[in-house]
Amino acid sequence: MTGLTRTFRRRLRRAPVEDGAVEATPATTGEEAAPIDIEALELDSPALGELKAAGIKLAVPLVSQGELIGVLNLGPRLSEQEYSSDDRKLLDNLAAQAAPALRVGQLVRQQQAEAATRQRFEQELEVAKLIQQNFLPKQLPELSGWQVSAYYRPAREVGGDFYDVIPLPEGKVGFVVGDVTDKGVPAALVMAATRSVLRASAQRLVDPGETLERVNEHLCPDMPEKMFVTCLYGVLDPETGHFRFANAGHDLPYVKTANGVVELRARGMPLGLMPGMPYEEKETVLQPGDSLLLHSDGVVEAHDPEGAMFGFPRLKQCVADYPGGG
Repeated sequence: MTGLTRTFRRRLRRAPVEDGAVEATPATTGEEAAPIDIEALELDSPALGELKAAGIKLAVPLVSQGELIGVLNLGPRLSEQEYSSDDRKLLDNLAAQAAPALRVGQLVRQQQAEAATRQRFEQELEVAKLIQQNFLPKQLPELSGWQVSAYYRPAREVGGDFYDVIPLPEGKVGFVVGDVTDKGVPAALVMAATRSVLRASAQRLVDPGETLERVNEHLCPDMPEKMFVTCLYGVLDPETGHFRFANAGHDLPYVKTANGVVELRARGMPLGLMPGMPYEEKETVLQPGDSLLLHSDGVVEAHDPEGAMFGFPRLKQCVADYPGGG
């Protein structure tokens, strides 16, 4: 076999068959292809010219299951005699035996390469998973008179959803829930960056809207193409129940009150899309017995075994049916 095999295969397939030429296409149709006399070919083909310049006399196609997988190139005989009909029959038999063995070797190398790629990918996922887990809250705050709980489960090994609880001055607490528009390693890395910038900004800024503006300005220059982050950030005063929030395109929170379930709406573009975006701030007061749900789209987009999506109406009804904290 020589380095001209692939070029020969590609060029010879495309070349027209002229008078006196031997057509090589049976190698791709399941028929056995006989050795090809290179010197007898008269084709306008750069590959053929390279073969002749290299002193190749015969080219024996190697066919496996109707597919040309290689070419056995032979130079002149040491005796300087022409290849006889017996020689060509021998080469036919050799090609019939060699082609399946070559194909098996190719498949083994392909499987080994795929296995190595999977192993590297799994290692990368494991690293990203560890990074993501380290950026999620290790524990939730214990607030007198309040019950705080969280549930997190990525759709894959790592995902783009995240949440955080940020201690703030004067006993206030910042609550964050967000989602990166992708899954896997890139989403986990963007999530980690968003969480870090948001935590740093929240410690210096008071208003949720201003905090999201600062985060957006930091993310825009380095956000990967076709990715952005939806995020809701709210600040709770446990003493009064006052909850002030801003929303960067995230799913609306639900609040169960004595009068039913209400949605908390505030306008704002997702983070990382365009710089200079303002974020509207809204506020509400959570009364004793009220329940606040911050969630990502993974809840409403979940499907049952029959393929039915959970959906927003069902989630809203679940909030309405929740007994609350007393």
